Amino acid sequence: MPQGSRRFAWIGTALGVVLFAASIAFLWHVVSDLDWAELKRAFVAASAEQLWAAIGFATLSYALLTCYDALALKQLHLRVPYRTTALASFTSYAVSFNLGFPLLTGGTVRYWIYAPKGLRASRVASLTVIAGITFWLGMGLVLTWTLLSEAGAVAALTRLGSLIVQAIGIGVGVALVAYMAFVSIKRRGVTIQGWRLELPGFRLSLGQSLIGAAEVCAASAVLYVLLPAGHGIGFEVFLAVYVVAVMLGIASHAPGGLGVFEATILIALSHLPREQVLGALMLFRICYYFLPFVLALALLGAYEITRRLKALRTVLEPEEPLA
Repeated sequence: MPQGSRRFAWIGTALGVVLFAASIAFLWHVVSDLDWAELKRAFVAASAEQLWAAIGFATLSYALLTCYDALALKQLHLRVPYRTTALASFTSYAVSFNLGFPLLTGGTVRYWIYAPKGLRASRVASLTVIAGITFWLGMGLVLTWTLLSEAGAVAALTRLGSLIVQAIGIGVGVALVAYMAFVSIKRRGVTIQGWRLELPGFRLSLGQSLIGAAEVCAASAVLYVLLPAGHGIGFEVFLAVYVVAVMLGIASHAPGGLGVFEATILIALSHLPREQVLGALMLFRICYYFLPFVLALALLGAYEITRRLKALRTVLEPEEPLA
């Protein structure tokens, strides 16, 4: 790795550690001042309709995540049955969301499932990176839309000026347009330590942006429907807060943005009772992180057992007698 790149990597890691430490300090302050009886009431107060809506949106989000892999496979000109794609995508995201280090954990799960279908490690790595591009394009599109359409409300919630919010929205939008123009003019690729990855063209990048944006909306809706009644926050405004919270969580390098995500949401929604918001965040972690993680582990276990039984059956099958 070049000296400059190594220096920037260390800076990014240091900033992530600082962000995580600051968030933990804030949460410690919040927890020390909590009314635990009120938190318990807020946690169990969620209605069945709220819980089913949250589970429904979580299901939709993970279903859209399977399209990340499907688009990446299309870019790599690989044909894989959708059931395999869905299994690899769901389990890799459910595992990496909870354990962190998505390129390592998610990539390992993907390789485990895709390798029997003939995909080499380099292909799985390319697929993982292209799926990551889908995520960031969707985040950028949602952030541009929300910051420009709801600049005043976002500014009031984040205590930033409307002009600053609009400037950020315009900046992200310009970056998106620039990327689209970059991949539209001709076939583009990036080379990382001798490994070359061809970037998707305009049509596929547009599809990535729309699928990514839809997935971000579905994921944010999981938490939105769990918020206390009468919060008075529009969905578009909440979307902007959610995207920023997710980005800060990623920057912290904490698994699932744990701590940083919660701190950001609590600060942005500080006008609401913190026990109720924290109760919604706990339920969000259960619906969007814990339950899919448990299901993913069960599916991976079933997949491995089935694969070994097939291999054993092949070994035990009698050979055809010679004519």
